[in-house]
Amino acid sequence: MGVSLRVCGAAIACAAALILAGCVPAGSGGVGNPVATFKVQGETYKIELATPELVAHVKELLAGDEVAAIPNGLVVRDDPGPNEPWSWHIDPASLEFADVTTEVCDGLPSDVEDGTITSDRYCPWSAVVTDLEE
Repeated sequence: MGVSLRVCGAAIACAAALILAGCVPAGSGGVGNPVATFKVQGETYKIELATPELVAHVKELLAGDEVAAIPNGLVVRDDPGPNEPWSWHIDPASLEFADVTTEVCDGLPSDVEDGTITSDRYCPWSAVVTDLEE
C-alpha cells in the first residue's frame, strides 16, 4: 500500500507541475478540450467543445462559412466552468448549432446570469464566434 500511495502522490505532483507550468491547454479547465468564445451584442461568453466535430464547426464559423451559427445548449447554473466571470456554463455534451431556435432561449449572457432567461437552454441568435482556444 505504501508504494501505491507514493506512486499516486508522485502522479498528482506531476500533474500539478504541468498545470502550473502552463502545459495544460489554455481555456480548457484542465480537461484538454478546446474552448470557443462568442460575442453577443458587446458581451462575451465561452463554451467548452467536447467533440472534434464541434471544433471543426467552430473553425468553419471563424472562416465565414455558411453553416448553422446559433450555439444552443443546456445551462449549468452555479458552476462557471470555462465561462468565468459568469456563474454558469453550457453543458458541453448538449451543445449543438442551429439555424433557428425559439425566442425563449435568446438573449445576452447577462440575461442568463440575472435569471431573465428562465429557459434551461441558452441560444443567442446574434452570437458570433470570435476565438477558439485549442
